[in-house]
Amino acid sequence: MMEHRKAVSLGPLFQPLLALCCLAVAALLVAACSSVSGNVSTSGMGAVTTMISDPATCATPNGPFSHVYVTITDVKAHTSPNAGANDGGWVDLTPSLASAPKQVDLLGLANNQCFLASLGDAQQIQAGTYQQIRIILAADSTSISSNVCGNGSANCVELSKDSSFHTLNLASEDQTGIKIPPGQMAGGGLTDAAGKTTDLDIDFQTCQSIVQEGNGQYRLKPVLHAGEVSTVSASINGTVLDGSTGKPVAGTAWVAVEQKDSSGVDRVIQSTIANPDGTFVFCPLAAGNYDVVVSGVRASDGALYPPSIITGVAVGDTTGNIKLNPPLLAAANSFANLNGLVTSANNASPTAPISIDVTLTALATVNSAIYTIPQQPAATPFYGVSQVVTTGTGPVGTPPVACPAGTDCINYSLPVPSLGAYVGAWSASGTTLMQPAPLATYAVDGITTSTCTNVDLNSNPAVALTPPSGPFTNEAITPNLQFTGCQ
Repeated sequence: MMEHRKAVSLGPLFQPLLALCCLAVAALLVAACSSVSGNVSTSGMGAVTTMISDPATCATPNGPFSHVYVTITDVKAHTSPNAGANDGGWVDLTPSLASAPKQVDLLGLANNQCFLASLGDAQQIQAGTYQQIRIILAADSTSISSNVCGNGSANCVELSKDSSFHTLNLASEDQTGIKIPPGQMAGGGLTDAAGKTTDLDIDFQTCQSIVQEGNGQYRLKPVLHAGEVSTVSASINGTVLDGSTGKPVAGTAWVAVEQKDSSGVDRVIQSTIANPDGTFVFCPLAAGNYDVVVSGVRASDGALYPPSIITGVAVGDTTGNIKLNPPLLAAANSFANLNGLVTSANNASPTAPISIDVTLTALATVNSAIYTIPQQPAATPFYGVSQVVTTGTGPVGTPPVACPAGTDCINYSLPVPSLGAYVGAWSASGTTLMQPAPLATYAVDGITTSTCTNVDLNSNPAVALTPPSGPFTNEAITPNLQFTGCQ
């Protein structure tokens, strides 16, 4: 009998994909149970139930999609964060999906327990810590029973404006699996203890993971997060207000709940956009304390507010009203562009560089602590707290740059608030926010789902924005992110 119960969530990409991930994870659990049956004693077994959740920031009527469908064919897990797709040691969590792929709407409605769907009863798996999960999607040309994609594709989006279906193109995900690395897992991995049941929630940030390319087609650039949860609804909520007018900051305020990883960096566990009345809710969340980080755009002139950070918010608490202090700079000077270069190389074949997707986030140092600051680019729509870029054969990017020899590359520019964040510890009687420095200090972090020697790189040393002497240039050059040994 499994008497102890622990909740686990893989939390900050694609909502339906999230659902898909959950399904895949459930499959993973089943597969794991199947793979160890007969040669592992029950004392070394744990159990996992899998749920799906994700806030839809790009669904009708606020976004372009009415549905996003993905078809999952398998979910696998590995104890090594660097295991390649063809390495040994993978645990098949969903062996039944090979003969009966599951098509999931990532923009489906959640129930009142915060979840989009439950993926079956608890499944036994080998106890341990899994530091990598891969979710494998069907190739777009795969024939799917009862396919709901009107164009016959296995993966598709349905547009709100005309109900038309468009193929959701995959890169190599249908071959090697969409990777959730440790940097995008709460606690650095999924730990299932012997004799306990873990509730796993996978958060596939759907809206941030879909891009419309120059040819008009849609492509999946997956962003996934994971972490522990409880089947008993547990949330953090609050309201974002303009500090000078007291009115809600609606539709332009991004809110993230974050926890520190093993390196001390606050990583996004979940993120959402404030509702029309300025309110937000994060649900489900694992028991524990979180930092709530908010950034936003002032609707009247497009100026970026300085970020607000409330630390030590426990699940079940409310932040109350979070007031974004008015920008003290003109709109044109309220943001800075963090510019740099991402390169990817295949060391085994220097003359044949490789293209990879990289998720970029802005890290700000505040009182010696490092927080992820939700990005607020001038271009809209924008449905996430980070930016996903793809390296290619140079010259690429804006402005175009020539790639270093033997690499693919992309020149990036991350717009971030130039003013320093306001920060304060949560208090039931109200949180007092203070600004330790007038201007921000930033580094850029890059995570790839491809198999490279390093899958998480940081542009340290951090760049301190300095008061302008003369015209404000809004530019800061960050060290290049160099991914090597990519496959």
